[in-house]
Amino acid sequence: MVAACIAALPILRATAHPRHLSAADYSRAEQFMPYDTAPLVDDEVQIVHWLPGDRFWYIEHDARGDHYRIMDARTGQSAAAFNRAKLAAALGNAINAVLDPARLGITAIQVSHGHLALTRDGKHFTCELSGAGHCAPAPQPRGSGGEPGIVSPNGKLLAFVRGWNLWVRDVASGREQQLTFDGVRNFGYATHNAGWIHGARPVLDWSPNSREIATYQQDQRKVGDMYLVSAAVGHPRLEKWKYPLPGDRHVFLIEPVVVHVASRTVVRLRLPPQQRLSSLCDELSCRNSGHWDDLQWAGNSRTLALVSTSRDRRHEWFRLADARTGAVRTVFEESVATYYHSGIGAVDWRYLARSDQALWYSERNNWGNLYLYSLASGRLEHPVTTGHGDVTQVLHLDRASGEVWFRAVGRTPGINPYYEQLWKVSLRGGTPTLLTPQDCDHVVTMSPDGRYFVDSCSTPRHAPVTTLCDAATGRIIATVARAHLRRLRAIGWRPPQQIVVKARDGRTDLYGLLFKPTDFDPHEKYPIIDYIYPGPQVGSVSTFRFEASHFDDQSLAELGFIVVAIDGMGTPYRSARFHHLWYGDMGDNTLPDQVAAIRELARRYPWIDLDRVGIWGHSGGGDATADALLRYPDFFKVGWAESGNQDNRDYENDWGEKYQGLLVRAADGRTNYDNQANELLAAQLRGHLMLTYGTLDDNVPPENTEILIQALIKADRDFDMIAIPNVRHGYGYATPYITVRRWDYFVRHLGGSIPPAHFALRPWPWG
Repeated sequence: MVAACIAALPILRATAHPRHLSAADYSRAEQFMPYDTAPLVDDEVQIVHWLPGDRFWYIEHDARGDHYRIMDARTGQSAAAFNRAKLAAALGNAINAVLDPARLGITAIQVSHGHLALTRDGKHFTCELSGAGHCAPAPQPRGSGGEPGIVSPNGKLLAFVRGWNLWVRDVASGREQQLTFDGVRNFGYATHNAGWIHGARPVLDWSPNSREIATYQQDQRKVGDMYLVSAAVGHPRLEKWKYPLPGDRHVFLIEPVVVHVASRTVVRLRLPPQQRLSSLCDELSCRNSGHWDDLQWAGNSRTLALVSTSRDRRHEWFRLADARTGAVRTVFEESVATYYHSGIGAVDWRYLARSDQALWYSERNNWGNLYLYSLASGRLEHPVTTGHGDVTQVLHLDRASGEVWFRAVGRTPGINPYYEQLWKVSLRGGTPTLLTPQDCDHVVTMSPDGRYFVDSCSTPRHAPVTTLCDAATGRIIATVARAHLRRLRAIGWRPPQQIVVKARDGRTDLYGLLFKPTDFDPHEKYPIIDYIYPGPQVGSVSTFRFEASHFDDQSLAELGFIVVAIDGMGTPYRSARFHHLWYGDMGDNTLPDQVAAIRELARRYPWIDLDRVGIWGHSGGGDATADALLRYPDFFKVGWAESGNQDNRDYENDWGEKYQGLLVRAADGRTNYDNQANELLAAQLRGHLMLTYGTLDDNVPPENTEILIQALIKADRDFDMIAIPNVRHGYGYATPYITVRRWDYFVRHLGGSIPPAHFALRPWPWG
């Protein structure tokens, strides 16, 4: 029997008098939600952006609101960036609204000769604050049809896509010119369709001299379609776009080109069509900036380097191309047994045209390290970094001095292996210099010239201390701000407990966070809820730096639970062997580690009730949650699975084919993907399982959940479901509602209590 929402199924542990939770209990839980806790952290630096002239602006928050300040790195002195009251009045006049000077909501600032250029709610303004003050809208350059684009380095031209072709617009005059003429439907230039990512913004890279554009013509004419249907009164709206699946014969193919703007000529690089793949992520532009991450120009704009990836992600080619002739030379290659990735935080290879070298990222010694290659010979010159610990991101490369600044984890014995630290090393190799030795996680923002960096140092227990540092030595020049938690602690806030447990093998350490109710009683028995995200690209713990709230983990704990998040084997940051452990077996989902960890915690802490174990997650966590109840029905009793990719044969091809391998079908119809298909395990369900999904989810389309629903019905299993109309992968307007329903579900079925009727969370700022 399928319930439309939450069925009144029997609770796990019968009680003569079940506890009734009140609206006050839920209100107490709500006060630990991020939108309530974050404003209570005082003097935390929230944004750092560098300005010309060795200055940076930042936001420092306290009980009086947001303070926008500018610090001069040469002196370590700071001052207010502007008069808040005057700007609030001027900006309010521009948008016909009354603005609170303490909460302006500005997300970007540029300061030039007393003028301000700023961004608020995605809209841009220029402001003059001399005299009475005045602000005016400053629309960003777009094509005359509203097309988004990318501005050339000299600021004079905007490149955009119209009618499947590439155009440019003169920013000053508005004059537009078509650059390509053979783009047709589903075979266009610079298109942004990559399956679950699809939009109007182009993907391209201007040459440094602003005269050429490197991009591609993408062939998706034979790629299979994906469909979604809206819910509304009247005729529904059909959404249709290209979305390849594992095993599909036809996938996205790109033909790299260089477009010479002045002559409007297109030079095709002499390569066969390449599959549209990134060496790191699901998209050519990993941060959705429009920059093609696996392409880099030489400073003289004559040549460019690009990295190509095989469909199975096991082979990479580093290539050089001549922008004028299209001639291409493969310089070196790398093959791996599972899958290659070019970094963790970002694509970390670099084209060093002046020295005719390349900086390359590889896990060949079981750790993510950097290597220097000769572009003349294609041979490895030497490792730049060696030893244990992953390089997580190259932050700066000084070509003149031959030094590289990079973030890394696991390189300092005795500290949490997930804490990132900043290091410096010569391209010649040798012993790296640790610039941030403090035992904490470091969020570093380097100045463009590499002379300074701003460091935010924190742990789950300790609030951030933000300092300005000399990038050559790590010397602290000035303390920018030291965050305080007095107002946060006044509401009863307690930090999560950092835990270390053993993995499935009984030897490997796993790290996580544990949340207790603030009225915790060690003499009571508490059900435990496992928040899970199995990776492989990230783990369950969102961060080991300070957060006032880790989503709603503490809120859920307030309702009478122990809540844990544990990074199991198969997630990044630890080593290649750790990360790639269950390649080809995505049904693993770190679940053997989750079970082993929770059992160990129950032995360690008698207040954990091992007979009442719940689990929940979103997306990959939704897949893992359903998987947990199907594979371990005697262990996990209640699960809440949101928008899970329940069978990766119904998810985009570049995801499954990277972590599960290319789809292989045997003569009897079985495939190498069967070991991760939850619908094949439907008959094993015994606990309480809730399945939720958005009907307009263009990331994990609805059929990913619906095929599991169908299998559960055929197996005559009891389960619950909520299909949320007209929402994507994130639940938008329904997020507060779904959060409360999730609380209710665990309170009722895992806690054996009765939730309050009709409790509603406040609308979320990001909902």
